[in-house]
Formats: sequence, structure tokens, C-alpha cells
Amino acid sequence: MKTRPRLACEVTVGSVIGARAADKAGRVDVFTSRRLRQGTIAPGLSTPNVHDGEALRTAISGALEAVTSTSRDVVVVLPDSSIRVLLLDFETLPAKSAEAEPVIRFRLKKSLPFDVEHAAISYDVRRSSGVVHVVAAVSPRSVINEYEAAFRDVGYNPGVVVSSSLATLRLIEGQVPTLLLKVDPVNITIAAAENQELRLIRTLENPHGAQVSASELAEAVLPSVVFFEDTFGTRIEKIFVSGVGAMNEVGPLLHQHTGAQVLELEPDLSSDQNLSGDNVDAGTTAGVVGALLG
Repeated sequence: MKTRPRLACEVTVGSVIGARAADKAGRVDVFTSRRLRQGTIAPGLSTPNVHDGEALRTAISGALEAVTSTSRDVVVVLPDSSIRVLLLDFETLPAKSAEAEPVIRFRLKKSLPFDVEHAAISYDVRRSSGVVHVVAAVSPRSVINEYEAAFRDVGYNPGVVVSSSLATLRLIEGQVPTLLLKVDPVNITIAAAENQELRLIRTLENPHGAQVSASELAEAVLPSVVFFEDTFGTRIEKIFVSGVGAMNEVGPLLHQHTGAQVLELEPDLSSDQNLSGDNVDAGTTAGVVGALLG
């Protein structure tokens, strides 16, 4: 695909969120949301993820029809638990993708609980100081096929597929040591960046769901903060939090433990851009807004 789609759609366990970019720079024009019944999807690295295909298709169609442009190409944003993201370092890596991809797949074999040879994979390569840094996103092809089929069934082309955390990270400058804490009813994802490079990413199970407390979040985050600071010899300066309602509790507690500035990650959107008719929390749009940047 030559240009990035102007439509993005995120599938979560509770909703489908659609958005349209106003221009090539990725500024969001309008967005909307459609609710999903509990149990419609069960995101993970094994099939089936989609348990009620009709409900999912109806939600996708409703969200995208409300914001659609003439194009039918769409960036699909999937739950973090459906896509594994790993950071790999190589001494050398072929420049040609046809030669590099088999090397990356071979390294991934021991790290993943599914057949990497038949998995969908996307990766980004950066070379610095004689080291090749690779960010690889990988998922069983059967899982990706489930979601892509739902979009195709209602007339849309899923030209780009990305995990929610990777899409959300595009909203963060990440020049100074910065941590993203992204919470949903299934997972807690922790990612750290510095000098605009992803240095750490972990997706943990969230056994507490929407009722996760500030102390439970701090307990999940602090080991990653310590690991980052010990490994890279620098302190986290900013923490962006997404998907947490009780920021008045989470923010002070994380600041107390880390000394970092704690901010809620909310895209700059107005109620006039919301076509859903419901009050949509700005933080829930981070995935689609990030997906449209670029």
C-alpha cells in the first residue's frame, strides 16, 4: 500500500472505535464508537479470537460507515494480547527483507508458543553503534485472518494491522526516557522509549480487569522501571497512562515511587468530532489516533 489509509478502526473487548484522518498528516477529523457485547471477542494467541462474528461485523460496519470516506482501506488496531511484540538485537542482519525475515523468524522460534514459520510478522529495523535493533510484531496467521475476514466481509480492506500499544506509542515523543502504561480489561502493557527508540515492551495479564487498583498497577509497573533504569543507566522522566479511570490515585502513587512526571494520555479531540452520540472517553481513542499519524 503506497499511502497510509485515512481510516483506522480499533477492536477492543468492549467496543469498536472508528476514526478518519482529515489530511495526510494524520490529524483526526471525526471518530465514533460501537459497543460490543461481552464475549464477542476473546483476544489471545490462539483461535478462535472471534466468538460472535455477526456482532463484530455489525459493530465494524456501523463504526466505519459513520466516519468513512471514499476509500475502503483501513488501519486495523488489535488488542495487545493478540499480537506479541519483541525487541531483538543482532550483530548483523541482511539489508534485503527477503533475506532478513527468515533470520528474524529463526530467532523468534524459541520465544513464542506458536509456529513462527506460518505466523504473520512485521518488523522495523534500526542500526546504531554497530548493533542492529529490531522491533518485531508477530501473531499466528489464523488469528490475524479472523479479524481481517470480519473487515473484508463488510467491504473494507485491512491494509495495515497493528497492535494497540504500538499504535498508541506513536502519540509519545519519547526523546527523554518515557514510559507508557496502557491498561485494558485483559492486559497491562508497559513500554519504555528513549531517543525515539523503543527500549522495552511487556504485556502482562490483568487479572483485576476494570477494577485494577492504583497499588496493583504500581506493583505491575515498578519491576519494569527498575529493569529499564538498571539496564540503560538512566531514570524514567515521564510516564504516560492510558485506560485508567482513577488518575487521581495512580498519578501520585507512580510519582512517589519513581519521581517521574505522570500524565494521562488523551488525544486532543473535541466532542464535535464524536459522531457516536455517546460520551466517549478521549483516552479510548489513543489507538486509532496513533494509527493515523504518519
